[in-house]
Amino acid sequence: MQNVEEAKRTIDKLQQAGFELAIDDFGTGYSRLSYLQQFGVQQMKVDRSFINNLTDTAKGRSIVAAIIRLAHALEMEVVAEGVATSAQLDMLKELNCDQTQGYLLARPMDAISSNC
Repeated sequence: MQNVEEAKRTIDKLQQAGFELAIDDFGTGYSRLSYLQQFGVQQMKVDRSFINNLTDTAKGRSIVAAIIRLAHALEMEVVAEGVATSAQLDMLKELNCDQTQGYLLARPMDAISSNC
């Protein structure tokens, strides 16, 4: 993300070719709120560090709820990463999270290679 304008042009080309894009690990690293305005992504993946705190504290729940509301307000689908317990899954359902992934649902799988 050294050159935001070049990244935007590349993202636009990918979307014109029919690809849908996601912001991975939202809330950590290079993901920033300003990217939500600059790039037309369709999906936001909530980092597992937020999901880990989801059922432990009211603040943890509030942060995840706010991320989900923000994504939905921007017409984005939300994927929660790192779901490890039934309590987390239940709370994410209550918060209207669109999709979940993590050890509770399935172990990581090997990449599938194709001869495209």
